[in-house]
Amino acid sequence: MTTRILPAAGDPDAARAIVALLSQLPDAEPAAPVPDSTTLLDTLFRLAADSLDELPEVVLVHERIGPVPALELIREVALRFPAVGVVLISSDAGPALFSAAMDSGARGLIGLPLAYEELAARVQAAAQWSAGVRRHLGRGPEAPAGPGGRVVTVTGAKGGVGATFTAVQFALAAAAAGRRTALVDLDLQAGDVGSYLDVQFRRSIADLAGIQDISPRVLQDAVYEDRTGLALLLAPAEGERGEEVDERAARHVIGALRARYELVVIDCGSQVTGANATAVELADLAVMVTTPDVVAVRAAKRTVRMWERLQVRKAEDTTMVVNRWSRHTEIQPSLIEKITKTRPTRTPVPAAFKELQAVVDAGRVQDLDNRSTVKQALWTLAGELGLLAAPDAPAGSPAPASGSGSGSALALRAAGPVARLRRGREG
Repeated sequence: MTTRILPAAGDPDAARAIVALLSQLPDAEPAAPVPDSTTLLDTLFRLAADSLDELPEVVLVHERIGPVPALELIREVALRFPAVGVVLISSDAGPALFSAAMDSGARGLIGLPLAYEELAARVQAAAQWSAGVRRHLGRGPEAPAGPGGRVVTVTGAKGGVGATFTAVQFALAAAAAGRRTALVDLDLQAGDVGSYLDVQFRRSIADLAGIQDISPRVLQDAVYEDRTGLALLLAPAEGERGEEVDERAARHVIGALRARYELVVIDCGSQVTGANATAVELADLAVMVTTPDVVAVRAAKRTVRMWERLQVRKAEDTTMVVNRWSRHTEIQPSLIEKITKTRPTRTPVPAAFKELQAVVDAGRVQDLDNRSTVKQALWTLAGELGLLAAPDAPAGSPAPASGSGSGSALALRAAGPVARLRRGREG
């Protein structure tokens, strides 16, 4: 089988050396090297727009790629194009970088100077892995063949502001619009997605925590296919098991879901953990839900500032949804935007709990009447946020990166949100 290889190297001499060695590999078909991260992503998006089969089996990323640092670029390629095996080429082949590369989604690390035997072994391993993933993806007729689905996180400013209800309605609206949608409960100790939809299931996200390569069959065993059309990945019934889902597990699970569904809606609860901070960092769209009161708005501001300090997501890249709003509320959306520096939505959600009480108490929020002003507002909001239809045009570049993206921040970003917080305290 011919292995298609796309090298990405900013240094022309390094690019020539890589291509020279690749040309000696049996059954290898090296493409012309790309000089920067933007060209690499543009090339992959263009190929994926035609067919999954057009993508190369292996992408080689040189450590001196730019403008996006190497580990960030690997993370982006691995998430957007899950059937491509990415290998990092670096002068540092130590265990710390190896671990960071694996966490970012790399399938191998090749040390510099290049050696033929090591290059051949790593390329072959990545190509075999890619072929296996494509075989799995090919079994499911509904598996997306493009660059992967969209990930949306919904976080509450504090408990009780309606984040779970919002996430559930967003997912129901997308499923009703015909999008293949997964709803994930990442409120690991106190998740209530199952209670809202009257679902009990023996499997949860914790069952995927120790699995390095999550195949479609493994994912299918953990997901509950609800009659609403949603694929549900629930929080563990035993809250203490939530500790099993760390940053690495969250990254792997989200990558597997992105490869399988058009839209992944994640309820992140209101507590900042390593797992849900990772989800917010990886999300194409991060939604914060608040109510128009002093305590909730202060909590929203506190969480957004924490995300910024951890280099998880900038305030201006966070979308604020105001729940339980009325014209008579003293704190209006414009003031919340000013206080939190977040991006406002046009549609606030009205305060009309009486409409919801019966379905919430029954655990059947999917049965909420279409005449409900709350449901109408949330489904309108889902359309405003682009959740009801695929993007009109293929993206030439990925969603805005949430962190700083500077070379000096590479080690911090590779370490993960919780490790970044610890290092910030120590510094």
